[in-house]
Amino acid sequence: MMLSAQTSMGCVLVILVFLLNIGALIIYFVNLAEAEEFKISFPDGILYVDTGFNAFFLLYFGLRFVAADDKLRFWLELNSLVDFFTIPPVFVSYYLKRNWLGLRFLRALRLLELPRILQFLRITKNNYSIKLSKLFAIFISTWLTAAGFIHLVENNGDPWVQPANSQSLSYFKCMYLVMMTMSTVGYGDVVVQTTLGRTFIIFFIIGGLVLFANFIPEVVEIVESHKNYKSSYEVVSGKNYIVVCGNITLESVTTFLRDFLLQDKGNVCTEILFLGESLPSLELEAVFKCYSAYTTFFYGSALNSEDLKRVGMESANACLILADVHSPQPYTEDTSNIMRVLSIKNHYPNTRVILQIIQSRNKVYLPNIPNWDWRMGDSIICFAELKLGFVAQSCLVPGLSTLLTNLFIMKEDTEDKMLLEDKDYKVMTFQLSNDFADMTFTEVCRLCFVKLNLVLLGIELKFGSQGESAILINPSAQIKLHRNTMGFFIAHSLAEVKRAQFYCKACHSDIQDPEQIEKCQCKSRLCSKPFSGCGTEAEEGRQGVRASGPGLSRSSCWSNLPASRRPCCPEVICESASTPLSLSGKNLGHRNKLGFLRICWYSVLRAQKANQMSTDLNAAFDVQGEENSRVILDSTGMFHWCDAVPLQEALLSHKDQTAPNLQDHILVCVCGDANSPLIGLQDFVMPLRASNFIYHELKDIVFLGSLEYLQREWKFIQNFPKLWLFSGSALSCADLRAVNVQDCAACAILSSNTTASSNPSLVDTESVLATLNIQSMQGKSSSAPLDAVFRERALGNQSQPCYKRIPITTELKSSPNAQFINQAPSGNSEIPEQDQLFTTGAPAGAIFSDSFLNSLLSMTYYNHHILALLQTLVTSGTSPALGEQLLEEGSRLCRSPDNMIHNASQVRCKLALLPLSKKFLTGVTDDSFGDIYCRALDLFGILCFGLYRLMEEPNPYKNRQASQSGLNLMSYCFFRFVIARPASDLKMLSTDLLFCVVPFN
Repeated sequence: MMLSAQTSMGCVLVILVFLLNIGALIIYFVNLAEAEEFKISFPDGILYVDTGFNAFFLLYFGLRFVAADDKLRFWLELNSLVDFFTIPPVFVSYYLKRNWLGLRFLRALRLLELPRILQFLRITKNNYSIKLSKLFAIFISTWLTAAGFIHLVENNGDPWVQPANSQSLSYFKCMYLVMMTMSTVGYGDVVVQTTLGRTFIIFFIIGGLVLFANFIPEVVEIVESHKNYKSSYEVVSGKNYIVVCGNITLESVTTFLRDFLLQDKGNVCTEILFLGESLPSLELEAVFKCYSAYTTFFYGSALNSEDLKRVGMESANACLILADVHSPQPYTEDTSNIMRVLSIKNHYPNTRVILQIIQSRNKVYLPNIPNWDWRMGDSIICFAELKLGFVAQSCLVPGLSTLLTNLFIMKEDTEDKMLLEDKDYKVMTFQLSNDFADMTFTEVCRLCFVKLNLVLLGIELKFGSQGESAILINPSAQIKLHRNTMGFFIAHSLAEVKRAQFYCKACHSDIQDPEQIEKCQCKSRLCSKPFSGCGTEAEEGRQGVRASGPGLSRSSCWSNLPASRRPCCPEVICESASTPLSLSGKNLGHRNKLGFLRICWYSVLRAQKANQMSTDLNAAFDVQGEENSRVILDSTGMFHWCDAVPLQEALLSHKDQTAPNLQDHILVCVCGDANSPLIGLQDFVMPLRASNFIYHELKDIVFLGSLEYLQREWKFIQNFPKLWLFSGSALSCADLRAVNVQDCAACAILSSNTTASSNPSLVDTESVLATLNIQSMQGKSSSAPLDAVFRERALGNQSQPCYKRIPITTELKSSPNAQFINQAPSGNSEIPEQDQLFTTGAPAGAIFSDSFLNSLLSMTYYNHHILALLQTLVTSGTSPALGEQLLEEGSRLCRSPDNMIHNASQVRCKLALLPLSKKFLTGVTDDSFGDIYCRALDLFGILCFGLYRLMEEPNPYKNRQASQSGLNLMSYCFFRFVIARPASDLKMLSTDLLFCVVPFN
């Protein structure tokens, strides 16, 4: 320990040995001066001093020999060779009482220890100084040693040549010769004459040339990069720039720049400052040079106030913190990024921060930061929450992840896209015209579709005195829009969305072409009364649907329709039946953050069962009424709740009688072990146990995986109803049969973060094999009819299976691994020509990768409302305000008081995939999407925004199997592809499924 400088005494010893070696080298130069007759006189005591130094070296040599584990290897070490060739000449000199130079020049090799000594003394602390000191130590030691060898052989000559062929060369001339040789200049004024010297030059010129050629450019680059990377950013007034810190690697930077450029469409008006805690690699430096026009790298840490000052954090538009999604220690990664947030907010409280974190449970620390405020634009992008929310919603609505990915996340055109007419629809936000004030959302939504060719998904509700807001998706008719309301649209370009703000009833009532709607200058637009919904324009926008005026209940809106065509909805009682509710902050400012949407009291009794559309709906609502009598919600009213279920009661086994009775359940295959980091299954369960589903609609969820891992997750999900555990593996066909995989409604395959493999193709091995194993079992002994693509089901009832194929959603760590399980149809499959306008998606199932969520960081910077809308859709309505309340209550849910009724949270809408029912058809042949859209919105308040279209792909194996068995059945594999925002004139097919936003009723 002492010899390796692990202790203070050892460190002193190593430094002392180095200093004595430098002293011995200086004495060698003194003896050279005497030998070269410089007429410089030195005291005779120098010889004794040198002898004392070498006596100490001999003692140190013995100590190192005793401590060496490998004695033979010890003799071949560089320091041992130096001592072996330098110590004996000194003792010989002492014995002869005269100086003998010998090989004492080898002491210059001990200069290689200089970088190590400088680190012990804390002189070199960063990579720049350490690397620079190593380069100089190697160069100088090589230079001095080579000069010493040439000086020795040239002044003594070849020993076998008589008379001697030596020449008198000073040590300085030898250094000059070595430098000319390494630099390839070679003036020729000083040359070697001996055979030994020339032989040495032959080999030295090769190594010296390589050393010199690498040394000079590397030193220059280090000095320049140190000067650039440690410089300060010059803030220019009016110039936009952001600071990106955290996980600054080649992969993360490349992904971020690609997404950022897509969001900006190539017109980058914002400069990007990367603050990295380590020096960039050569590949990363090349990336920065390619984008040098608007990217700059600074070496430093967000935890250092001086570094924050250097990058101008105070004036930055925002600070974006990247997380290492593939980190084997997600908790450490999250807490490190949260500490960066704390450092930034402590020094610059007004700086907007957008943070990526991996696990949702780590969000509990952010509200404790004094200056963290989501109302000021601070945002959290939680990968586990969004990813598991996507997967959970895909279990209820197959294909939804593909649809939302296409609508929210910008991607470059790939091979699986067919955009012959460049119809790339995205979700955008813009302020609605004030002429829409006092209209219901349904009325505005229909008018935007018919007159403006826009699909309106939802609106932003602002309330309270502190700027609180909430996203409302397809709100009820009791809610009236107010002035300056922001809307969320599905559109192709911003120019299309602006029509919603430019719309004026006085100027645009007679315009039929949406492209002709432009901003008008009429005075009536500035001082017009709120749009009442009466007159020709109202009739044109709603086609016979009357607006609900003051004191008019929603059911009376349909009094002019036949009873058979009236929508079925539960009786709703307004808090103030005489006055319709407005979305103004004045009316809502006094309400609680989570209670502001308590618009109507939820009625368990349904008084108008006579107006229900079918016997299926009657049965569904009867069951719903019975179930709701025993429904228990959590304290927020957002989720179904139950008393904590012991693990043993939820555990299924092969001998258990409950497992064979599982039907239409959700199977979740978890790849993880006792040492794997937690996925956070709570984020998967919460959207599936949202209170906007009635208890009867909740599907059983069966988790298949390692019992040791599931035990760790169970304490976070034990208060959710209808959850089961099964100890096993998705790679075992016996375990899959035990949980009735062939009868499940959907299957999800989740993988915990493990130690990354050197080969990215192998990180998803277990997930890929599990997916292929389940795919091979579907269709075997299935209880569903083989010729049934989907069955009719009651409106809003999610309990009946619709698909022959099991929708499988697989989570992949590396998106290129999708090639191993890709089931996309081949290029020669017959796709209807009209469908080639749209994005083709995966079959009944999806492949979800973390890379899909990377672009959310850039998207959130430009428009944080889009992230809020996506979180609302995926997490079934969890808002930042609700998230803070959940965090305040702890990671486990608690039961609500029995006397509390959570009406507002329970009546929120839900996503669904509905078949093309006869109720949606107009009775006219060749119904188009526009007809279905208007009819669903008018009759049921259902908002349609996408299609899931069937496409058949022949399967030769199944054809041969069917022919051998003599079955004349449908022998095709059924694939579906997503159509986001179908054209209004798109002809509907009987097998089409509709992506819808369905009201709670």
